[in-house]
Amino acid sequence: LIRGLPEILVVLFIYFGSSQVLFLLSGEYVEMSPFWCGVMALALLFASYATQTLRAALKAVPKGQRQAAQALGLPAVHTFLHIILPQAWRHALPGLGNQWLVLLKDTALVSLIGVNDLMLQSRMAVASPTSGHGPFTWYAIAALIYLVITLASGWLLQQARQRSYRYGG
Repeated sequence: LIRGLPEILVVLFIYFGSSQVLFLLSGEYVEMSPFWCGVMALALLFASYATQTLRAALKAVPKGQRQAAQALGLPAVHTFLHIILPQAWRHALPGLGNQWLVLLKDTALVSLIGVNDLMLQSRMAVASPTSGHGPFTWYAIAALIYLVITLASGWLLQQARQRSYRYGG
């Protein structure tokens, strides 16, 4: 259900709907923090896509790996943690990394519910009468900050990928 909705709708449903649901359950109005509603919405979005990535990665590990571990008499937990999970991690890392980069860009959506993020700061700087620069300057600075964060994340993901392939793959 979450994966079928646009991200902005999920953010708005969580922000406006959580107070309504709590009112229906408790009978009194509880105002939810925009920050925590944004965190919940982004966490739900990331989790909905990540579960599919992890499910596919676990299915990509050949059945013979698990059967070989069982034939050797390894416990199920040991089999999963030391045989299945490292192989699944190699399959899941590119997809999870891509989803992380998309999530970084989706953080701009939470400015619509009043979370004080980078885009809201840029918008406030543009609207400030004391600002000596036009909108392009402030939005270009925001774009550069997003670019730096994305490049740093991409580099870290590349390092994690190389590390996961260190001992075969």
